[in-house]
Amino acid sequence: MTLKALGKPLFCEALRRIISTLANKNEELQNFLGTVDRTIIGLQDESCKVTSELELEMEKLSSALEEKGVELREAIVEETQRKKLELQKQLSDGKFALLSCEELLEFANQTLSISNEEEFLKAAKEIKERVTMAPAFRLTTRPAVSESMAKYSVDFSMERSALQRLHFLLVPKAPEIDISSCIVCDNIISFTWQPSNDAACATSRPTECYDVEYQKTDVNGWQKPAGETPWEKICDITDTKVTISGLKFDTCFTVVRVRAKNKMAAGEFSEPVTIETRAYNFSFDATTAHVDLKVQGDTVTWEPQGVKSHDPRLKGKENKSSSRSATPSPNKTAAIRAGRDRFSGESYTVLGDQDMIGGCHYWEVRPLADWKSLTVGVAYRASLGRFDQLGKSSGSWCLHASQWLQSSLAAKHNNRSKALDFLIPQRIGICCDYDNGDLLFIDIDRLRLLHSFKAKFNQPLVPAFTVWYGGVSIATGLQVPSFMENFLSRTQSLTNLLQ
Repeated sequence: MTLKALGKPLFCEALRRIISTLANKNEELQNFLGTVDRTIIGLQDESCKVTSELELEMEKLSSALEEKGVELREAIVEETQRKKLELQKQLSDGKFALLSCEELLEFANQTLSISNEEEFLKAAKEIKERVTMAPAFRLTTRPAVSESMAKYSVDFSMERSALQRLHFLLVPKAPEIDISSCIVCDNIISFTWQPSNDAACATSRPTECYDVEYQKTDVNGWQKPAGETPWEKICDITDTKVTISGLKFDTCFTVVRVRAKNKMAAGEFSEPVTIETRAYNFSFDATTAHVDLKVQGDTVTWEPQGVKSHDPRLKGKENKSSSRSATPSPNKTAAIRAGRDRFSGESYTVLGDQDMIGGCHYWEVRPLADWKSLTVGVAYRASLGRFDQLGKSSGSWCLHASQWLQSSLAAKHNNRSKALDFLIPQRIGICCDYDNGDLLFIDIDRLRLLHSFKAKFNQPLVPAFTVWYGGVSIATGLQVPSFMENFLSRTQSLTNLLQ
């Protein structure tokens, strides 16, 4: 093969790569030009929008000035009319008094020419009486009001200066979260922030409200990972603090940030602050569940797989004439064989999937409707056999509740049972302090300690549940509640007294 023949395939391959590169660049440039065109159109639309908003605001401002001018003019007119009326009345009264005075003066001059003494005395007496009652002597000679209108003088120089300072809204600066104010307690996060001290923003338009966003993460120190968890939002907060409640702490950290908003613009977010939100999270370990238990999310329910009469508590309740009910179905038999770690027989049990090897942990359990019997507690995973029931071994501690035939509540451990004289709670809190060896069961609705175990845990513990007829749901991702401090300290104090 000649060198020329050998070189052509190489050049063709290089040319194809160049063509591919040019095609990609061509597509990139087309997309860029399209983006620029759309930006120009968007710019024009946005310009028209803000211009319309400016005209509207100017019209409102002009209308407000006109309304204020009308109001002030009316005040001047009303005051002028009031003064005119008073002066016109005073003028009318003065003219009447002057006329009366002139008549009396003429009468007095005529009286001087009377020669008859008796008539003269009579006329003089009349003049005296008329002078006493004359309006001229009862009328003040000072104007009732002055011509001054000084109190209606105006000086709008400050307002004019303010109008001259009118400008477009400034975007608010980012607030600053006060890290020392961040409090995490009872699955509630609260924190405060300081508004920006930028004088220009403050004079232009004060901040009207704030938006807070928070995001769960397992990374200490916020970063933007691929496929990041969406931010949860709390909008239009008028205060400089917030309380976020109802949280499930299913990650190690929660990141928070805040931004300020005025009428039209929202500023940049503050620097994100990472808050530690650790809690005990677990799910049902479906691989351990008895074949008659159905695990679905945070619930487990008892759903018999075709054979109900194998449980002695149901004997007599089923149709005894059914010959098929005594023989397990092939599907069930295969499932039992396939799941060697599953509980079997009358141990309708399922375990949690997260071990406890230290620290203090808390979770809650709620019985579902129409339940008959349930057991909740903790156990050494390695100590339970497939047929073992909770509370009947030295490696399990539990609270047993039953509504079968009659209601009962008992604490069970190492095949020993202690009856508890309490109503069956609708919500059970379980607190396991592994290091101190405390296991507490709490009636959450009544905040009552149902029972506590004291032990020396020396193996990994897991939450454990037994359900027969009905089901339970669990709530995890919970911090140890603040009210548990009283129960834990009381338990530890009692332990110290008994030592």
